[in-house]
Amino acid sequence: MLENLLRPTHLLLLVIAALLLFGPSKLPELGRSFGSMLKEFKRGARGDVVEEEKLTDTNKLEEANSK
Repeated sequence: MLENLLRPTHLLLLVIAALLLFGPSKLPELGRSFGSMLKEFKRGARGDVVEEEKLTDTNKLEEANSK
């Protein structure tokens, strides 16, 4: 059943439905937000978010010590 899901005609119908629902001016913004969401999800799945939080905490400590 799922092998027939991504045929070209189905993808075309999905694109047309998205255009009708959101309009052509809103689609690039939706694509950007979806892309950044996927990037954050992948980063979180790899554990890079924890590393960024550690770097931020270290930077805050260094700023506090320099004052």
